Amino acid sequence: MLMRDFLTTGDYSRDELNDLIDSALQFKQGKDHAQPLTGKSVALVFFNPSLRTRASMQVGIYDLGGNPVVLEPGGTSWTLEHRDGVVMDGDKTEHVAEFVRVLARYCSAIGVRTFAALKNWEEERTDPVLAAFAKYSEVPIINLESAMHHPCQALADMMTIRERAGADRKRVVLTWAWHPKPLPMAVPNSFALAAAQMGHDLIIAQPDGYELDNDLLTSIQERSAGAGGTVEVTNSIEAAFAGADVIYAKSWGSKQFYGALESDIEKRAQYRAQWIVDEQKMARTNGAIFMHCLPVRRNVIVTDDVIDSPASVVIDEAENRLHAQKAILTSLLGKEN
Repeated sequence: MLMRDFLTTGDYSRDELNDLIDSALQFKQGKDHAQPLTGKSVALVFFNPSLRTRASMQVGIYDLGGNPVVLEPGGTSWTLEHRDGVVMDGDKTEHVAEFVRVLARYCSAIGVRTFAALKNWEEERTDPVLAAFAKYSEVPIINLESAMHHPCQALADMMTIRERAGADRKRVVLTWAWHPKPLPMAVPNSFALAAAQMGHDLIIAQPDGYELDNDLLTSIQERSAGAGGTVEVTNSIEAAFAGADVIYAKSWGSKQFYGALESDIEKRAQYRAQWIVDEQKMARTNGAIFMHCLPVRRNVIVTDDVIDSPASVVIDEAENRLHAQKAILTSLLGKEN
């Protein structure tokens, strides 16, 4: 069998994503006790802080019989250079070319987490660090969040929607929210893509100037049409909430301000009062569930009244990261592979 990575849900068909969700539900319901990672180690490389991703991957690998090996470049391992052809006379100690190939001799897969630096949009939209890992690896690479995508989160999100709202087509809203600083676009990118792939009616609500990547949005529209769903983009948060079944809140930075973050902060200040999920907006929905990937700033992204209400499924969503990742690991590293 050819080696396969898990870099974005876009590399998988709708049927394959549904199969992964089915597998995740089997793990969650205690119906699958297999340990396909027995005798195998999985490297987890974290360039950035993590709670849910790190803990859920470590526990998941252990539960499947494997051994997690956690590395933090610049902390518990050497600083890493990912660019090719660079004269390494600066602060980087080791090149990804050696780092990845050595790890592949020890481990059966490598997970990597690296955020966008929010400095150069045209460069970061190519996911340079993740791409370098995939280029040099001889074992599967699992994207634990990159500059552009967070597929493990998106799979857990789709699993949560199926569990809590049902498996049929839903009106799903991805809403931008105010935040005191610009954030990467990986989570909204991946949620929108996965929701489109699953055939939901997707509404992306954001202020003018906070559009997602043009090429990605084209792909989202194409995947949605192929799955029988729809995609709508609006600058009206009130209109977006009307009749919604799912509200997914997430802040992200404007790509036009990469490298000029102070300008982004100044622009977003005007949206603080309006772009927050509160009881008044939730009352416009069709009894929608509220979702967020966490960590979340209370009374900034969402009010206490909403996140502490029965509509909030953020803890279930976080738990589902564990089960979804077990399904991914089993798919990539099961004994038949």
